[in-house]
Amino acid sequence: MRERTRLADAVGRVRKLEQERADALEFAELAEAEGDEASLDDAASQLALLKDLAGRAELEALLSGEADGNDCYIEINSGAGGTESNDWANMLLRMYTRWATAHGMEVEFVEETNGEQAGIKSATIVIKGTNAYGWLKTEAGIHRLVRISPFDSNAKRHTSFASVWVYPVVDDKIVIDINPSDVRVDTYRASGSGGQHVNKTDSAVRLTHIPSGIAVACQNQRSQHQNREEAWKVLRSRLYEAELQRREAVAAEVEANKSDIGWGHQIRSYVLQPYQMVKDLRTDVETSDTDGVLDGDLDPFMAASLAQRVGATRETA
Repeated sequence: MRERTRLADAVGRVRKLEQERADALEFAELAEAEGDEASLDDAASQLALLKDLAGRAELEALLSGEADGNDCYIEINSGAGGTESNDWANMLLRMYTRWATAHGMEVEFVEETNGEQAGIKSATIVIKGTNAYGWLKTEAGIHRLVRISPFDSNAKRHTSFASVWVYPVVDDKIVIDINPSDVRVDTYRASGSGGQHVNKTDSAVRLTHIPSGIAVACQNQRSQHQNREEAWKVLRSRLYEAELQRREAVAAEVEANKSDIGWGHQIRSYVLQPYQMVKDLRTDVETSDTDGVLDGDLDPFMAASLAQRVGATRETA
């Protein structure tokens, strides 16, 4: 039923665009015949808007990957830069949360580890919505921030790094077999908010898949049993994403970017000082509206990265 709804919505959007285009063209012909310049301008504006909507619909039609329609996990980790990077990781967490909210998607927290002075060391969230993984998968990589440090009394410019990794939530129809003997289970006391019960018991759970080295953690639930169940879901998603990456022709390039959270591996730079600019280093898309981007206006970057990724996959095929 979910797949049927998705397809019906896609077809409905195309038919609506076709009808609105026909109406706008008819309106333009009438305006031209009557010499009504104001109405002709309105028709031209309507057609320009429809062109943008058609472009987005075309991109959404490209979201035909095996897991593109799934919900997704976003994992954020601070990198080189100490307190600065912890704060930057927290800014990225806010950015993706706002993007999801603006697109009518739900956000749930799985794990969050606070920094010693500010920000976060790491966080994992679930974003639930149509094509959540399809849109967000190109955000995976290292994100670099340049700004005047709010934590430096000398007001010096600092560079910070944080990593963002995106994994699809595994559907019930996708079976991921994991040998329990390959997984190490650790329990520990949760940190941050959650009430006395959470902070006074070893309710947090960390799972480490020994063959791959993939580790996941969950601490948002009150009981160890609930956290263990959620952690297994995340681990299955991580292993599934690893398999998807191996299938893709561009996987080697993506994996190469994961070596270090630091110089030479970033996919996007956010410069707040001495000028304001956000630039994607893969597609060269850039904007001076840094406030808008940090408030979740990521669609131009996602659209360009998605188009590039689909194009690369087609060329390889």
